[in-house]
Amino acid sequence: MEFQKYQGTGNDFVMIDNRTNVFDKTNLELVTKLCDRKFGIGADGLILIENHPEVDFEMIYFNADGTKSFCGNGSRCAVSFANKLGIIELETKFIAIDGIHEAKIVGKEVHLKMGDISKIETGKDYYFLDTGSPHYIKYKNNISEIDIIKSAHKIRYNERFSAEGTNVNFVENCGNSLKIRTYERGVENETLSCGTGATAVALSASLKLGMDSPIKINVPGGELKIKFTKINETTFEYIWLIGPAEFVFEGEI
Repeated sequence: MEFQKYQGTGNDFVMIDNRTNVFDKTNLELVTKLCDRKFGIGADGLILIENHPEVDFEMIYFNADGTKSFCGNGSRCAVSFANKLGIIELETKFIAIDGIHEAKIVGKEVHLKMGDISKIETGKDYYFLDTGSPHYIKYKNNISEIDIIKSAHKIRYNERFSAEGTNVNFVENCGNSLKIRTYERGVENETLSCGTGATAVALSASLKLGMDSPIKINVPGGELKIKFTKINETTFEYIWLIGPAEFVFEGEI
């Protein structure tokens, strides 16, 4: 089986051109094996590019554990991959698990239009919202010193979230930018970047800190930018996730 490897600010993916159905989507054991960093290729997730009658392509995303979800950085990498395959040029519409998305390639960056947000839960010391995947957000100081696995597990596996799971983001205010670390459900570990998480954090920062669009998000794997239009305290539209999406290598397995 031929594959290509892509990464977006350190969030890495196995990419497979599945327009001729070379990959069995029901074989979740194969998904987890290919994503395994010891016995497979190694990745945070696996992405299939397939034909679709209404848009340029369909992106099917699997987390490393075989579960499905939406993935922001994965979508940006899928756009770059589709461009390399000759499916698209510099602008596209594609469909993912949460619906149709627009995207465009601008230089070395891929701009991905996210879904509008109309519901944000504001707690005593947290924010919770769904940007294609659910995200729990806590603001902390010196997040580089946090034991993220231990801290995130208290939230991800609590009574509320244990069944469906949630991603957990720890955020540090750096003045004109934000620094985040994200624990991703499905990967069940910290990742170097999370696009839906960066988006969720940026919107929360608009509410909590009064930050204006665009907002720079520093993740362990690099930098992302989030552009948006704030309608009111719970509604955001025209949300764009912006960052690099790079080819790493290709091979056969």
